[in-house]
Amino acid sequence: MKSAAGRQGGGGFAAAAAPADRGQLGSSSSCRSIEMQHDEEGDITQKGYEKKRSKLIGAYFPQTPGMDPSMGQERRTPVTPSSSSRYNRRRSSGSRDERYRSDVHTEAVQAALAKHKERKMAVPMPSKRRSLVVQTSMDAYTPPDSSSGSEGEGQGDEDVGDGEEEDGGGGGGTSSSREGSINMEQWISRAVHSSTTTTSSTASSSSSTRSGGSGAAAGRLADVLAQHVHISAQHHLRHHRHHHRHKTENHSAPPDVTGYTNNTAADGIQVERAPPGGGGGSAAHRQTPKYGNAELMETGDGVPVSSRVSAKIQQLVNTLKRPKRPPLREFFVDDFEELLEVQQPDPNLPKAEGAQMAAMRGEQLGVVTNWPPSLEAALQRWGTISPKAPCLTTMDTNGKPLYVLTYGKLWSRSVKVAYNLLHKLGTKQEPLVRPGDRVALVFPNNDPGAFMTAFYGCLLAEVVPVPIEVPLTRKDAGSQQIGFLLGSCGVTVALTSDACHKGLPKTPTGEIPQFKGWPKVLWFVPESKHLSKPPRDWFPQIKDANQDTAYIEYKTCKDGGVLGVTVTRTAMLTHCQALTQSCSYTEAETIVNVLDFKKDVGLWHAVLTSVMNMMHVISIPYALMKVNPLSWIQKVCQFKAKVACVKSRDMHWALVAHRDQRDVNLSSLRMLVVADGSNPWSISSCDAFLNVFQTKGLRPEVICPCASSPEALTVAIRRPLEEGATPPSRGVLSMPGLSHGVIRVDSEEKLSVLTLQDVGSVMPGALMCAVKVEGVPQLCKTDEIGEMCVCTVATGTSYYGLAGMTKNTFEVFPVSNNGTPISEFPFTRTGLLGFIGPAGLIFVIGKMDGLMVVGGRRHNADDIVATALAVEPMKFVYRGRIAVFSITVLHDERIVVVAEQRPDSTEEDSFQWMSRVLQAIDSIHQVGVYCLALVPSNTLPKTPLGGIHLSEAKQLFLEGALHPCNVLMCPHTCVTNLPKPRQKQPEIGPASVMVGNLVSGKRIAQASGRDLGQIEDNDQARKFLFLSEVLQWRAQTTPDHVLYTLLNSRGAIASSLTCVQLHKRAEKIAAVLSERGHLQDGDHVALVYPPGIDLIAAFYGCLYAGCVPITVRPPHPQNIATTLPTVKMIVEVSRSVCVMTTQLICKLLRSKEALAAVDVRTWPPVIDTDDLPKKKPPLLYKPSNPDTLAYLDFSVSTTGMLAGVKMSHTATSAFCRSIKLQCELYPSREVAICLDPYCGLGFVLWCLCSVYSGHQSILIPPSELEVNPALWLSAVSQYKVRDTFCSYSVMELCTKGLGLQTDSLKSRGVDLSRVRTCVVVAEERPRIALTQSFSKLFKDLGLHPRAVSTSFGCRVNLAICLQGTSGPDPTTVFVDMRALRHDRVRLVERGSPHSLPLMESGKILPGVRIIIANPETKGPMGESHLGEIWAHSGHNASGYFTVYGDEVLQSDHFSSRLSFGDTQTVWARTGYLGFLRRTELTDASGERHDALYVVGALEEAMELRGMRYHPIDIETSVIRTHKSITECAVFTWTNLLVVVVELDGSEHEALDLVPLVTNVVLEEHYLIVGVVVVVDIGVIPINSRGEKQRMHLRDGFLADQLDPIYVAYNM
Repeated sequence: MKSAAGRQGGGGFAAAAAPADRGQLGSSSSCRSIEMQHDEEGDITQKGYEKKRSKLIGAYFPQTPGMDPSMGQERRTPVTPSSSSRYNRRRSSGSRDERYRSDVHTEAVQAALAKHKERKMAVPMPSKRRSLVVQTSMDAYTPPDSSSGSEGEGQGDEDVGDGEEEDGGGGGGTSSSREGSINMEQWISRAVHSSTTTTSSTASSSSSTRSGGSGAAAGRLADVLAQHVHISAQHHLRHHRHHHRHKTENHSAPPDVTGYTNNTAADGIQVERAPPGGGGGSAAHRQTPKYGNAELMETGDGVPVSSRVSAKIQQLVNTLKRPKRPPLREFFVDDFEELLEVQQPDPNLPKAEGAQMAAMRGEQLGVVTNWPPSLEAALQRWGTISPKAPCLTTMDTNGKPLYVLTYGKLWSRSVKVAYNLLHKLGTKQEPLVRPGDRVALVFPNNDPGAFMTAFYGCLLAEVVPVPIEVPLTRKDAGSQQIGFLLGSCGVTVALTSDACHKGLPKTPTGEIPQFKGWPKVLWFVPESKHLSKPPRDWFPQIKDANQDTAYIEYKTCKDGGVLGVTVTRTAMLTHCQALTQSCSYTEAETIVNVLDFKKDVGLWHAVLTSVMNMMHVISIPYALMKVNPLSWIQKVCQFKAKVACVKSRDMHWALVAHRDQRDVNLSSLRMLVVADGSNPWSISSCDAFLNVFQTKGLRPEVICPCASSPEALTVAIRRPLEEGATPPSRGVLSMPGLSHGVIRVDSEEKLSVLTLQDVGSVMPGALMCAVKVEGVPQLCKTDEIGEMCVCTVATGTSYYGLAGMTKNTFEVFPVSNNGTPISEFPFTRTGLLGFIGPAGLIFVIGKMDGLMVVGGRRHNADDIVATALAVEPMKFVYRGRIAVFSITVLHDERIVVVAEQRPDSTEEDSFQWMSRVLQAIDSIHQVGVYCLALVPSNTLPKTPLGGIHLSEAKQLFLEGALHPCNVLMCPHTCVTNLPKPRQKQPEIGPASVMVGNLVSGKRIAQASGRDLGQIEDNDQARKFLFLSEVLQWRAQTTPDHVLYTLLNSRGAIASSLTCVQLHKRAEKIAAVLSERGHLQDGDHVALVYPPGIDLIAAFYGCLYAGCVPITVRPPHPQNIATTLPTVKMIVEVSRSVCVMTTQLICKLLRSKEALAAVDVRTWPPVIDTDDLPKKKPPLLYKPSNPDTLAYLDFSVSTTGMLAGVKMSHTATSAFCRSIKLQCELYPSREVAICLDPYCGLGFVLWCLCSVYSGHQSILIPPSELEVNPALWLSAVSQYKVRDTFCSYSVMELCTKGLGLQTDSLKSRGVDLSRVRTCVVVAEERPRIALTQSFSKLFKDLGLHPRAVSTSFGCRVNLAICLQGTSGPDPTTVFVDMRALRHDRVRLVERGSPHSLPLMESGKILPGVRIIIANPETKGPMGESHLGEIWAHSGHNASGYFTVYGDEVLQSDHFSSRLSFGDTQTVWARTGYLGFLRRTELTDASGERHDALYVVGALEEAMELRGMRYHPIDIETSVIRTHKSITECAVFTWTNLLVVVVELDGSEHEALDLVPLVTNVVLEEHYLIVGVVVVVDIGVIPINSRGEKQRMHLRDGFLADQLDPIYVAYNM
């Protein structure tokens, strides 16, 4: 809901812009808000935020004295041309995009938009990378040829272009109006003159000059913010000044405003009620509830700001908090049974009140004596008695007759085809085709002659034809499903024309390849030159029509599947008779057909009924209509045709192309069959067509809309009336009524109505009724919408091969209220929704396939398409191509609108259009659009005749392969069924917790490792208090024992240290420190070394000299600018008095790059230790008190906090002893360590453990693995290591880098079978997916899956758990993620929904006690609760080392006590949430084993909707949604959830991710994503342990430093 961030650091609220005079509009929309960049360096501080806001919104405040005039309202001429010019331009750039422009609709939409003039729903412009903006350039523009589709419509819709340049005629896009021309578009513009200017003026005229941005964008932002609160200017300015004073308080986020004060009126804020009729983004027409006093508001960081924030922004934030529409009911069942809000029926909704309807019977089907007994008999009759009569005339693309097929020719050729099918395919003994078999008919649209011959040939041979489209490529949209149909029909032969056969794709050998999903078919061309003549004595058997299948018509379902509807010979003949009777066809009439002759109305009228009546068909191919949309009208005149079969679209294009031709005369037409007459937009095409052509002899009663479906064939058709009869009335129905399934004639509210025309009456010989849409097929009431069902011989009989579906569709028995069937004969469901109106007229309001049930209300996809098209279609939507479908997200359908935009439209246009479409649909249909996507022209998948292939488009959308160029998601307004936010229960007292736990049989969650005191072992090092003494003792007793071996990237030994070598080097370093550094006891020394042996020697040198060492990761030579400041910070915060390092790093610290990054002059003295003097120090320092500091451990947490902890000598020794016992380390052991040696357990293992336990450590610097990924595993194998330690980054490197090399590693003899523990050192929840894939991958090399485990440490205790040698294997449990959000732990079965696998973090170390405590109340918790892990141990750190000595923080973290229970023990708080489970396993001491599961860091957890979410869970869901998402991080900003995804793919895939990310987070986590940011790989910062630094990322996002590819703000 926030406006987009300008790309070049223009801060979060720079709106994209185009100055009001379009002249200055650069081609890029990334040159936005130049002005702002200089003002605020992209900070979203209060001040910067307010400042930008005031600039952008300035234009929308009334001028007050003393205000900067440039902020005032400037009235400019509107950018959009005035309405008259817009609609009267005769043929301007877009007049053809006016497809199905219903005047009715336009009027409604314009009025709706005018309503929003004051309070528009504005759309935030997302920020977008330059390369994405230019994507839809003119190069993408290919010649037009298509139409719009919605669920149900559009599948077979051809579309017609008109051959002229897209920008033909008339001042292409200028605003000069050409009033002089006689205007055929008057029918559109009638309603519009008044309203357009007003709607557009607020949007585009006011321009705020100072921001360099246009009013449209600024206005949109203003509107978003102004949704329903007006603020007076003084009030606004007062805030503006106010925030300058609070500038220092918060530098990270706009306030999380949770409420505003009660006395609104006093401050000049008026809350305005949204008028009925639906506001764009208004909360469902209810007064905004007043939240409590907000004098002290919390910002995103919890820093209180005392200023009251602007009410507009307040309002915005509140709107985001409260879902739109129905208020959530107050209920919540048990903490984890999160129930989704279910829409409860509102008692005030309209209900059907009429009586039960009566079924409607058509007139008797009159048997005329000379009607033929079957179609083949008719063909034989005409072929023999009038062989010269023309049957079919085909046109070429120039409109010249290509050939005339006579009845004689059709008969003789069909006989020939029949003979060849039966006798010439296969062998005599094994013919390939037998009577009753199915064959495919694959004929192009321009060859009806060949199709008719083949079709009748099949009928004569008693073979079943299956007409399908020509597959153009191997992966045509929908072609695969057609293949499945052919396969299920057992098709082995495909008939095709010569030209088509030549055009099919071929393999190099000349074979036709098998199409995807198709069975293997033999291609056969039934043309005379390829056929043999039948012998004299062979004749086809002409039978009377029977119950055998005549043909199978394919039908594409809503989900893209293709079904075959079987039509019997009787049904085919009866249907032809019914059509003949209702259309009064007579012999030798001429009929012009523009429809597809392979199926539906085109097949029934122009191939079947025409032959029955010996009519002459003039066939107009699609290709000719594309070149000349008037061709059909010209043919009607030329042939004086009596009948024409068209679709609304053909009438529409004819209108658009019409130029007052003199010679047009339509008086011969007695019937114009409108095949899609039941569509919501056909009425306006019919009206407009009549308006223009009435002067050319077209009589009103000639227009005959019909309704049909593949299952029920022709359902109803309007009969041609006698002259002068009154034309039928129309239905004007209320849309809201229809959405509840009831018929309400609408009178007063003109906005949301649907105007319908009837489709005539029931077919002869048929019985029709409407039944309820869901459940039992019960008859509807008279004022109720239902699915139309017909009972007649003339329908399909089954879906081929699908008995169950057939029963539900073709064998329905409608019942009356008392449950008795109304007829003993079965009815067929037509798939059409409608009702039977007065005088028995049939009204159809939509298709079952196009039905979308959102929140319990029904909407029709076609209606929504019509509304979207009525929003300035000529300006924007490319050739009217819009797809509307619904997807199911979170148990409800959500509406998705996808439109193709014109190649020349700008970003500005897109967002203008999108915001208007949202408003229009909201006002007219009262339903929210979940996702609105724009794609470049000609990129939606097409059906063979150029319509939109809807299911394919939906599939692409769901797979993230649609590649839109603009996306707007509105989940905040649409999703109203989220679970109610959780209310925190009041805290219960200690006693009841105790009792509660006892009653429910829960243990208090506590556990401990082995007791250090009781373990008897011959640990010689125990008698020394200090590590420095242990080293001296080892140097005396085992001088030549090797302690450390460092490997280089080739796996060779780079250097090694024996006990005595280490001792001697440490002495020399101690000497250097005391001489050169003049250091005293207890001085702090920073050790800046690469991972290796120098670091270890320097550490012990410091101990020998009595100094306190701090290990610091050296700056990265390639990235000094970002890594050196961290080094400097640690050196300063740790108060180091000198820095020890190598010569190389010494130079680096003084280099030019370093100079640029930090102030080099303030470094303490730097000592390099590469060439040490020969002398020893006078005497080694011996500390007096073991509780003094041994070293400081500094590390950056995942939230970006730098924290140093103090480790005393006692803790250090205890730590080493604990690890020695857990891992059973002795001098004879070897341990491989591939970790960063700078903090935590990594440092202890690298530097300290070998000296204490005497084992040899093989050191492998992780950086060397980038050169040689196999280094670590080869070393483990080569040295026969039993214990090895690594980090997640190392494991990931091996998994990714060695995935394909396991065989070559095996052949080189790498063997991991000796490894018994491979521990990942980490401070986070174990990454199960990674450890499992690592185990699986290297199982082949002998790695035992049980060997891989993790450890857990944190700042207060560097290692709490560590998988040792003895003891049970680490266990994995599955917990319910929903319960976890409520801090409950509920175990579930593997694979159950919402389950989350968690792996134990290793065994608890000896000497460590753990308890799970409530982080707020500090009370102990039961086993089934999630709480903070507290630890008590001898090796806890003794406190934070901070410059300011923040004692409060320290005492809390390092010395907390429980509030009840054991209140004596002092615990350290880890800051991590987790839980304990007692397992069935036994540990070494024979006790039952307690497993600790870490869930996540407390400070990373996000509180949303009263529940606790862990970022990693949401991230895991997001990464799964699309193959191109490589990494993801989430954080919150105010109360918005921000998802950042790294895209591995082309930038054009960026926008595909927005809906997918939004869907998955809603579906799996019940959260609405506020902002989706798509960035390049590597933008999400990761620390040395491989953990995501989400807070750094958040800061980068707020400071606009991420350089995102795309930022989408969900509304």
